[in-house]
Amino acid sequence: MFITWSVDLVRGSRRHGSASSFLPTATEMLSLGCLSALVVGIFSAHFLLRLFFPYFWHDFFFLLSVARYGLKLELFKLTSRVCTVLDRFIEQAQRFPDKPFLIYEGSIHTYDDIERRSNRLANVFHRKVSKGDCVALLMNNEPDFVSVWFGLAKLGCPVAFLNTNIKSKALLHCLKCCGAKALVVGTDLVDCLPGIANQLREDEIQVWTMKGNCGDMEAESLPNLINAASDKPLPASLRATTSLKSPTLYIFTSGTTGLPKAAVITHLQSLKAAGGFWAFGLTKNDVIYSPLPLYHSAASLVGIGGTIELGATCVLKKKFSASQFWNDCRKHQVTVFQYIGELCRYLCNQPKTEMDKVHSVRMGVGNGLRPDVWQEFHRRYGEIKMCEVYGSTEGNLCFMNHIGKIGTVGRSNSIYRLLFKYDLVKYDPMTDEPVKDHNGFYQRVAKGETGLLLSKVSALTPFFGYAGNKRLTEKKLIRNVFVEGDTYVNTGDLMIEDHQGFISFKDRVGDTFRWKGENVATTEVSENLGSVDFIQEVNVYGVEIPGHEGRAGMAAVIVRPGFQFDGLAFFKHVVAELPTYARPLFVRLQAVMEMTSTFKQQKFQLVQSGFNPSTVADPLYVLDYQDQSYVPLTQSVYQSIICGDRKL
Repeated sequence: MFITWSVDLVRGSRRHGSASSFLPTATEMLSLGCLSALVVGIFSAHFLLRLFFPYFWHDFFFLLSVARYGLKLELFKLTSRVCTVLDRFIEQAQRFPDKPFLIYEGSIHTYDDIERRSNRLANVFHRKVSKGDCVALLMNNEPDFVSVWFGLAKLGCPVAFLNTNIKSKALLHCLKCCGAKALVVGTDLVDCLPGIANQLREDEIQVWTMKGNCGDMEAESLPNLINAASDKPLPASLRATTSLKSPTLYIFTSGTTGLPKAAVITHLQSLKAAGGFWAFGLTKNDVIYSPLPLYHSAASLVGIGGTIELGATCVLKKKFSASQFWNDCRKHQVTVFQYIGELCRYLCNQPKTEMDKVHSVRMGVGNGLRPDVWQEFHRRYGEIKMCEVYGSTEGNLCFMNHIGKIGTVGRSNSIYRLLFKYDLVKYDPMTDEPVKDHNGFYQRVAKGETGLLLSKVSALTPFFGYAGNKRLTEKKLIRNVFVEGDTYVNTGDLMIEDHQGFISFKDRVGDTFRWKGENVATTEVSENLGSVDFIQEVNVYGVEIPGHEGRAGMAAVIVRPGFQFDGLAFFKHVVAELPTYARPLFVRLQAVMEMTSTFKQQKFQLVQSGFNPSTVADPLYVLDYQDQSYVPLTQSVYQSIICGDRKL
């Protein structure tokens, strides 16, 4: 058809010529044949791509964006100066000083506002700390969190973000392991200081608060000092760095064992995270809603850092509110929001209204979204593209679901594997160990099989580990995995990769589970509960509850001879010593603690048996805030939990 049309076109152009001119020449016929072959080839290639490689162009343009950003980071290695996230912020503040940077509780803070505020703080701190001193930050979400962070960074001081839920013992541990010389405390968190004031004084840690009047506490009030300080910038040499691998932040994570660990965040990691929004196609015109805590990397590195990279606007929420979420989005014309899976489930549980789909949100960026909640979220609020991101704070690997396929955390292909080396290996849940072959090497799983995710350590994907503890850093690594001398990071996550390259998260392994959007280290909780006088041994693990993200904490305990389980005393201890997300919801009394063949506490069978009193012979108890005790878990209480009638 194409050839006939082309010949007719040629003939039409010659209608004033001789009879012979109506016949195409050999050269014209050859040209038409080549053109036809080209068109057929293009259509055939397009058809074959759609049939066998349906995501080719999605992958191509996404990887092109990632490669462009990565090339910029590589070029820093060839120069004597690194353009950090802070440098990028200062550039943006100079480009459009009056543009809203943060919107918080109805107030607009422009790029210039935060620039000047952070300059004031830098001038205050300049007389009190030196370049390289680590300063810890204990603050809830507010603009001054960012201002203090940037003010200290302008002095070349690494900043440690403290989880606002941690208690006295864990708080002191965090300050010690990152080597903090000072602590900045938000106005609404000053009450945590009296219990640790003596230890802070002994450790010679300076304490500053954002509260106007500190009373009898040995802490220095910052507001008056800030108001009196200059808003002129300090020399850029103070903040300058020549290495991407220099630490800029410490973000605490509950890994597999023990108290929180300070993950070392270098300029390289913070710059990579800041490029996440850009890779997903966001622009300076987007308005990003972030209700996640800034002490986590998702809100700070991806959220704030990503907003800065784009020159966009961030609506910062002090605390997530399901009832206010969509009203906030409509009010501020939000286009993108950050989430964890639990957040989306809360939104789906809100009463339905006629306004559910009346908003300008087009994308969500986050992690932990269950497929059933994902689908319900689309039904309720429209076809918002949900872009899952997989990666731990301290990890050296990241997956990004740029396609938006439901139930997956990312997508891989041969090009991605060339850049980022990872493997899924066989894992035995009974022994809680990876499976090895007869030569002592790990075994890869086939496509479509669940395996333990390992990420190779290389020059392109370095692992920086944890501050102040080489042993914990080394424990995260596995050597001689496939050949002698190779090194991989053990993510502790069971994943599955299908035949199309889509990757899905299946479960955590070992001694960590996730609840209420937080990682819970079972060893840390076990050690804490073991200090109760009537407890002889504790085994903490996570159990699934229908309709809830992650796993709820459960403790199998052995009571000391001559004692009885005291639900009231246990409740008081748990509430006083553990943050909400780490408190075990269920307790199982056992006579004997089962062990694995390697003398580790057996968790697999306990996890599988769950907390159903009709199938578990051991006595079961449940956390009850109304009675302020752990009360017997009856069948009726169990049913109320399963049906979602009981608030957890």
